[in-house]
Amino acid sequence: MDMIDMLRTAFHQQFGDKEEELRYFFAPGRVNLIGEHTDYNGGHVFPCALTLGTYAACAKRSDGRVRMYSLNFDGDGVKEFDLFEIAYLESDGWANYPKGVFHQFIEAGMKIEEGFDIVYGGNIPNGAGLSSSASIELVTAVCINEWHSFGVSNARLALLSQRAENEFIGVNCGIMDQFSIALGKEDHAILLNCDTLDFQYSPFRQEGLALVIANTNKKRTLADSKYNERRSECQSALNDLREEIDLAHLCELTADEFAEHAHLIQDETCRKRARHVVTENERTIKAVKFLKDDKMEEIGALMKASHLSLKNDYEVTGFELDTLAEAAWLHPGTIGSRMTGAGFGGCTINIVKEKQLASFIKETGSIYQEKTGIQASFYTAGIGGGARELTKEEV
Repeated sequence: MDMIDMLRTAFHQQFGDKEEELRYFFAPGRVNLIGEHTDYNGGHVFPCALTLGTYAACAKRSDGRVRMYSLNFDGDGVKEFDLFEIAYLESDGWANYPKGVFHQFIEAGMKIEEGFDIVYGGNIPNGAGLSSSASIELVTAVCINEWHSFGVSNARLALLSQRAENEFIGVNCGIMDQFSIALGKEDHAILLNCDTLDFQYSPFRQEGLALVIANTNKKRTLADSKYNERRSECQSALNDLREEIDLAHLCELTADEFAEHAHLIQDETCRKRARHVVTENERTIKAVKFLKDDKMEEIGALMKASHLSLKNDYEVTGFELDTLAEAAWLHPGTIGSRMTGAGFGGCTINIVKEKQLASFIKETGSIYQEKTGIQASFYTAGIGGGARELTKEEV
């Protein structure tokens, strides 16, 4: 049974037969090829939307209630709230993300008086760092936007969804996840300037290559607290640099300029954090140029340098991520491998020669399990389009 059939069946079970009224929506997950922890420092990122994602089946109601059910959290049952009284409730778990999106639309002055019945289902592994939270935010935002014909651009939907996560959920995330999910383009990565939101699409030719996401299957227990700690350390470094330099963000510096002024940063740890941010921003810009010239080996070298910087200067990798990346580097079919996402568990992103994909998964997985005692999961994914309503042909 495919995802649409599963959604349709679950909808009928939970909310009754509304077959004629149902509309279907999709928002992808995302993976960042390179450019980690640069987004909240005014730098560049280079993500792409995936063919994995979150689906939603929706029907309008005649009252102000919203009822939501998730195939991925079926044990939680139906979550319900009133459009005129939206509040964060810890007991609502996953449902707080779509609730926050409804809240932001209303806060922005858009009139929503009739509720929805919604069933969600996705094939993004939960907790893997592929942005399942932003995916459910965007699929909800597109649903609201299309049903009400608000005409909100996808870029603004991304900002509304980010605000939901920042203000309603209380997670101080950057814009990369929501933006790349909202504006993803098939067979293209996106170079995004997270300060200005200027962006350009960059063709990613996958002929003979596979994009492989390897999940450490280590729960990312420290990710939230350490993420906030890293943001604070970057801010401290920026404040020290501002004693002599007029700077809005760390990523305004080139690596050479940083080396010249690094002595201004009083704390050694904060200096290391800033060094990663500045050099990672330069690696990201270089990667786009290499991709344009089809220099995949050079991209692989940048990915390795990125991982090592995240390990040594930003200190967000950990034993499992390092082991998985190092195992990948040993395999002859690997073009590049690095951790992706916040770190402290989660996934690596790997570019692998398609002909050697099976042995890559087998050998890398074997080394990882031998050293960690954990079995990794591997997903091959295409680069897909952004958040949208599905056409009749797609359902």
